[in-house]
Amino acid sequence: MDTDAELLRTAGLRVTTPRLAVLRSLGTMPHATADDVLTALASELPTTSHQAVYGVLGALTGAGLVRRIEPAGSPARYERRTGDNHHHVVCTMCGAVQDVDCAVGHAPCLTPSETHGFAVTTAEVTYWGICERCAAAEQDAAAPEQSAAVDGTATPVAHEQPEHP
Repeated sequence: MDTDAELLRTAGLRVTTPRLAVLRSLGTMPHATADDVLTALASELPTTSHQAVYGVLGALTGAGLVRRIEPAGSPARYERRTGDNHHHVVCTMCGAVQDVDCAVGHAPCLTPSETHGFAVTTAEVTYWGICERCAAAEQDAAAPEQSAAVDGTATPVAHEQPEHP
């Protein structure tokens, strides 16, 4: 399929300006929150409300055109990459999210050791860590502390630790 309009029609959804705009914004901003989408639409559709964005995201998610992910401790995020077995890595400091392809075989995590009677249809794996940008910033921030410790001028600094899921 060539266009977002065709995707919407094939999914049984009406083609509307807000739906097309949300799909376009998610195409350029993977893992966007509803607020991110609303901000992106502000110049094109200035009267769009939070409710309208949530409604469109719900319809697109329900139709399988968009995937909703919910990393612990952060708002729901939306992406257009659907229908494959990919996971996510989330920075515990800034919340940045990146896709991670399944490392071994075809959907190995869809075969749990025990189903407890559930018909398992999908699995979500989230890796947590510190992104390169935050790691570099931490290293830069630690450099003055390390040099101060050497010359005896260090002042203890309390660092807040983000909550880990």
